[in-house]
Amino acid sequence: MQYFPLFVDTQGLRVLLVGAGEVATRKLDLLSRTDAIIHVVAPEVASDIETYFQQGRITLTRREVVEADLSNVDIVYLATANEQLNIHFADLANERGIWVNVVDNPSYCRFITPSIVDRGRLVVAISTAGAAPVFARTIRSRLEAMLPTSLAPLFDFVASKREEVQQTLSDGKDRRLFWERFFNANQDKFDKLTEQRFIDAYQDITRQGEILLLTQDTPAHLLPIAAMPLLQKLDVIFSDEPLDYDINELLRRDANRTFVPKLSEILHHYEQGERMLIVSAPEKIAQLIAYFPMAKHLRPGAL
Repeated sequence: MQYFPLFVDTQGLRVLLVGAGEVATRKLDLLSRTDAIIHVVAPEVASDIETYFQQGRITLTRREVVEADLSNVDIVYLATANEQLNIHFADLANERGIWVNVVDNPSYCRFITPSIVDRGRLVVAISTAGAAPVFARTIRSRLEAMLPTSLAPLFDFVASKREEVQQTLSDGKDRRLFWERFFNANQDKFDKLTEQRFIDAYQDITRQGEILLLTQDTPAHLLPIAAMPLLQKLDVIFSDEPLDYDINELLRRDANRTFVPKLSEILHHYEQGERMLIVSAPEKIAQLIAYFPMAKHLRPGAL
């Protein structure tokens, strides 16, 4: 993974945008949605950037960029038509430890800006590491169609309730179960019934244990689609051998991982309401199927 995805807190972030043409305008359209402090430097300014200046969203300096503009800056975007100028200031920024992005020139970028689906607090970022931005836009268009605009006010509502839930439910697993119940009932809607669905989610919070069984030679691409949501709800993962990379990518990342314990310990986890996945050899899985009739065996194409 050449580019590691990060979501950066933009409050107080000082951004220098060099250039004020069409390319710079596209970057500013996104940057202006953040809380960053934005300084644009360019001798000639496009009308859209002029509008941002008139609205007081940016500071604007109408001249060529100079080295002094890099002082007290956290991030630099270089979006001029002068490639040599872009490269020169990219080198200066790198020397000073400033993260820099040269638009349309990934080899001089310390970071890249992904294609973004914006639903307020819910933001989805898509990147092909600069290899195929056209395809990234295709993926974005699909996600735009999948994610309704109601998600923006819904997550504002959820954010306003988080402290209440934390104070009411002290156990982290209970809180996770509460939010699962709420989202299962509410889905992606935000309407006059959302508040009532939130209240109803407090009722009958019980932990239902679950045992998922997987033979260690099962290819990830043959797992049933219905198994995917289950794999993201795991509390613990037991395996005799290191997990296959593709399988591991499908699992909840913060689930505990350890060796397969004794049958009595597995039963104890189940009775405590733990959701677990056991990955082992076929003969061991056959034994577990006989011992735990309530377990789900994840087989290729079936659940």
